[in-house]
Amino acid sequence: MVSIRSKSFPSAADYTDTEAWLNELAAQFTPNEIGLLRQACTMAAPLYSEQHTLTGTPLLQHAIGAASILIGMRMDAETVAATLLHAVAEYLDDWHALVESQFGANVASLVEGIARMEQIHQFSEIEQLHAPGNTGDQAQQIESLRQMLLAMVQDIRVVLIKLAERTQTLRHLSGASREQQQRIARETRGIFAPLANRLGVWQIKWELEDLALRYLEPQLYKEIARLLDERRVDREQYIDDVLAHLRQELLQADIKGEISGRPKHIYSIINKMRRKHLEFSELYDIRAVRILVDDVKDCYAALGLVHHLWQPIPGEFDDYIARPKSNGYRSLHTAVIGPRGLALEVQIRTYDMHLNSELGVAAHWRYKEGGKPDSKFEEKIAWLRQILAWKDEVSDSGDLLEQFKSELFQDKVFVLTPQGKVIDLPKGSTPIDFAYALHTDLGHRTRGAKVDGSIVPLNTRLQNGQRVEILTSKMGAPSRDWLNPILGYLQSPRARAKVRHWFKYQNFEENVAIGRAKLDREFHRAGVGSVNQEKLAQKLHYNRLEDLLAAIGRGDVSEHQIALAIQETMPPKPAEALPAFTARRTHVPKAPSGIVVEGIGNLLTNLAKCCKPAPQDVIVGYVTRERGVTIHRQTCTFVTRLPEERRSRLLQARWGAGANLVASVDIEVEAHDRQGLLRDISDLFVREKVNATKANTLSRGNLAMMQFSLEITDLDQLQRLLALIQQVPGVIAARRRE
Repeated sequence: MVSIRSKSFPSAADYTDTEAWLNELAAQFTPNEIGLLRQACTMAAPLYSEQHTLTGTPLLQHAIGAASILIGMRMDAETVAATLLHAVAEYLDDWHALVESQFGANVASLVEGIARMEQIHQFSEIEQLHAPGNTGDQAQQIESLRQMLLAMVQDIRVVLIKLAERTQTLRHLSGASREQQQRIARETRGIFAPLANRLGVWQIKWELEDLALRYLEPQLYKEIARLLDERRVDREQYIDDVLAHLRQELLQADIKGEISGRPKHIYSIINKMRRKHLEFSELYDIRAVRILVDDVKDCYAALGLVHHLWQPIPGEFDDYIARPKSNGYRSLHTAVIGPRGLALEVQIRTYDMHLNSELGVAAHWRYKEGGKPDSKFEEKIAWLRQILAWKDEVSDSGDLLEQFKSELFQDKVFVLTPQGKVIDLPKGSTPIDFAYALHTDLGHRTRGAKVDGSIVPLNTRLQNGQRVEILTSKMGAPSRDWLNPILGYLQSPRARAKVRHWFKYQNFEENVAIGRAKLDREFHRAGVGSVNQEKLAQKLHYNRLEDLLAAIGRGDVSEHQIALAIQETMPPKPAEALPAFTARRTHVPKAPSGIVVEGIGNLLTNLAKCCKPAPQDVIVGYVTRERGVTIHRQTCTFVTRLPEERRSRLLQARWGAGANLVASVDIEVEAHDRQGLLRDISDLFVREKVNATKANTLSRGNLAMMQFSLEITDLDQLQRLLALIQQVPGVIAARRRE
């Protein structure tokens, strides 16, 4: 029951004869509407005659294919006509006036929106836009995204046309080059499929996901398809028996409905296997049926009948009718031990719910006076308008891009205000995110929070159904700690943007001073002396050191970015003398420790005790006489002071991509001595799941110097831990020891 292409979404059967295609549409459109589509074909045909898509498909055939998909979605004649004309802007100078004169303002507006949506390809690699200092290109990208979102908000049919066009492209993607296949598949998985999901157009979402997987992970795709096909006959016979039994039981219970087998999609199968760490044989929902009924009352009646017939599987019932998904999806999901002791998944929904789940916003498109959509449709695209409403808060940063991607991917958590109003937030949100969602000023003045009547830390992750109350000060301001992702105060890109916006317009000199203090602290933590700070600024893409310091002070540059830049800016002086080993790189074995030593295989590797390197440190190897290769940090004094005659024993080394080490590092903590200090720091180690193998404390007057040996997995964990230690009352500084 593999379903890659839904029967309800025709492929245009490779039409090149437009009249034959138009004749098949007579049952779905009026004669006047057929005339409009014929006119669109007449305009497009000569313009597209010599043109092909990157897959090698004739452009007119591609347009008819995309139009056929939209016809399967029950879209109107104007939408189909605009799809046929989607590329005329590339071949006509005064295309807008011509299209408007022949087809009307609505079709011209749709074609213009399609042209704006072409900019969506710029956002498939959004992460590249977040490099510090990349302000010029970023500003242009943000404006492009605004234009694209504006086109989507003005007429959602533009999005549906673009989704249909992308589906048609993927159906014929085998004709493209391997590089083009990868790029388009990544773009589809990263932007188009999540967009279809967010708008509830699940039939297109499933096909986009499966086809993208086919090109991104072809071997895995083929393997799952093979496994599905191996037992297909037995599985279909089993489903037929279940359907016959259910029909008889529903008839006796006087529940009117339709029952069918539910096709499984390869991407969703692989996703579930990965998410739940299951083998293919352990999946229960390979066998699945769907029940469609007239109303909600019958949904629950059918559910009761199913649970009476077969034993429910604990923990596998979801009521998306009482609590719909964030994209509006509604249905009952359950899993039972069916006939012959085999697990069976059952979905139950009304006909309207099914239409909405398959077509999403397209199901709500109703043309009345002036072609305006109904109120349900308006609710479905409210999130796009919300993103546009935030543009003034994030006009000088990449947060609009981050928000757009976040809105596509993130699940929601639903919490209550003290008055009982439901607020939806990104999953993992904190009380500060909640405060900013209510009002910017409330967020700025937040000083504490109560969840279900109990005071909680401000970085507490909120759960569904909790009642949240914000405690404020009269003249408050956000804390710079809120911008530190390691501390976990903010999850919502919108809230982060508001905090950054507040600090961005504070005193420049104050930000520089704060940034300088933060930078000095990072030098201290990294255990390095002074470095060329101008080079450090250039490394982080800032022209002046003062601009970098101000950005650090505002929170635009994270501590992790600073730490990595410090390491990359400070190669040891003798580094130029390291041998290149270019002739021996054809085979690069990975040592058992997860460390790759260039040019050397089958040698024991040990981590040096003098500098205790940890994953993500820049490292080198030193060939010893009896202990194999010892791995040092590149800044280790053993390496920098090594005599010239022994430097030939240095090897280039790096952490392997699959390195999963637990490394020992030493840190020191300087603090005001007080009762319970060691206990508080030890409790922190327990909470962060860090093992402390050694602890020494020396008190001098009111000061305490503490040294710990810790087992960590990478520098990110170490940086987070040092930041959290500095939050412990009384701690002056926490740093890594050399």
